[in-house]
Amino acid sequence: MKTGFLSDSKRLIKALIMVIVLVGLFVLPNVANQYTTMLVMLICMYIGLGQMWNLLAGYAGLVSLGQQLYIGIGGYALAVLSNYYNIPILIGLVVGGLVSVGLSVALSFLLLRMKGMYFAVATWITAEAFIVIFAGWTYMGSGNGLFIKAVRGMPTSTIYYYSLIVAILTIFIVVFLLRSKLGLGLIAIRDNDSAAETSGVTIFRTKLYCMMISSFLTSIIGGLFYMSQVWVQPYAAFAINWTIAGMFIVVIGGIGTVAGPILGAVIYVILNQYLSQFGGISMIILGVIAIVVILFAPKGIIGSLQNRFGFEILSARRDANKNFMGMQIQETSENTEQ
Repeated sequence: MKTGFLSDSKRLIKALIMVIVLVGLFVLPNVANQYTTMLVMLICMYIGLGQMWNLLAGYAGLVSLGQQLYIGIGGYALAVLSNYYNIPILIGLVVGGLVSVGLSVALSFLLLRMKGMYFAVATWITAEAFIVIFAGWTYMGSGNGLFIKAVRGMPTSTIYYYSLIVAILTIFIVVFLLRSKLGLGLIAIRDNDSAAETSGVTIFRTKLYCMMISSFLTSIIGGLFYMSQVWVQPYAAFAINWTIAGMFIVVIGGIGTVAGPILGAVIYVILNQYLSQFGGISMIILGVIAIVVILFAPKGIIGSLQNRFGFEILSARRDANKNFMGMQIQETSENTEQ
């Protein structure tokens, strides 16, 4: 009884902290200066990017080096729809996400036949191919790219709130998925795809759903980023730097954890702002930091803390494991009875 009371108290404390944080984030543009608002806005974007890369690599075992493909599609879809067809910004973001979903479905028939290093390299090459395509496409502004005219003069606070909502949405979706049958299937595939298939998990369909969700939300994040930049250009939009950032965020924070990409995004954005004064050497410094974390905390900061102290800030995997073990126990008992 005392244990149950302590457990309920912990949940209540977590809920109160989350409410306080959310309220603080929603009122931030009214009390903070523009630089702080833009900094937190970037953190929100990178939280979403990290969550989606973590969904692929941390929970489905799909280590993608081509997530920048959907960043570029999101930015260009927004520019084309708003510039040429006067489509409202929000609809442009959603349409860009849907285009990315269609592209991910088309590519999945080739990419999902590959595993491990071959999948990673194939996703990277695909994204690189799109740089060449868009750089030579006059309709897309060729190598000069396109200005997004509709967002000129848009208040930073508007883009901030869009980014905050998307960040919250990505966290919610990841938690929801991990507690669903699809999430259990993804974890089973990551751990042992042969055993998962034997247990009745449809590997291709499960991975496809994961890719569709990740591509849709990554594309929206790309659209939001280029709303803040006002200009989208192929060599930046489809650059592998996006995936490097996502990997850094997840590795530093904790791969396979929900809270890891949140902490990783905060660390990455703050470090990136500070290290920007060092020019090209900043990437080397970030790489050294990542190596040090991998050596001393292989599961990332959050993952290592969770293993050491036995708690989860955003609990999703624990419930999933509980359900999965329950399934295993039930199956074992049924087999014994037979």
